[in-house]
Amino acid sequence: MPAELAVMAGLPKRIQKETERLQAEPAPGISAVPHDNNPRHFNVIINGPNESPYSGGIFKLELFLPEDYPMGPPKVRFLTRIYHPNIDRLGRICLDILKDKWSPALQIRTVLLSIQALLSAPNPDDPLNNEAADRWKKDEQQAIQTAKTWTATYARE
Repeated sequence: MPAELAVMAGLPKRIQKETERLQAEPAPGISAVPHDNNPRHFNVIINGPNESPYSGGIFKLELFLPEDYPMGPPKVRFLTRIYHPNIDRLGRICLDILKDKWSPALQIRTVLLSIQALLSAPNPDDPLNNEAADRWKKDEQQAIQTAKTWTATYARE
């Protein structure tokens, strides 16, 4: 048995199936690859959505499935710096399905698509980065320009 299959064999069937689906049918603009040595830890890349200030950006994230997954949500954070009202300077993400709105019916794929959607629709009324949220509310065009500048600076390969 190849090493990666042996490591996968120790995982719950649900995680094995989700991982296989992510590899076989990746969501558009999203890549999630499990680490060789820890299949609960994923390297994620989300392409900035078109028509957003993050367009053209390549954002690296890490996703970890805790022992209580799927009863508890995955842990996800941005590794690439990003200017966004719902993402703080440590890369933590303010997204309801990662907290109190989590449901075991959700999957890794759903979480990543929701994060990608958050890039298209920042919500300054539920901020994690107060400075960005204030800028978004007071001068949205300036906030969008800052987000574009940060994308060009930090999210290009």
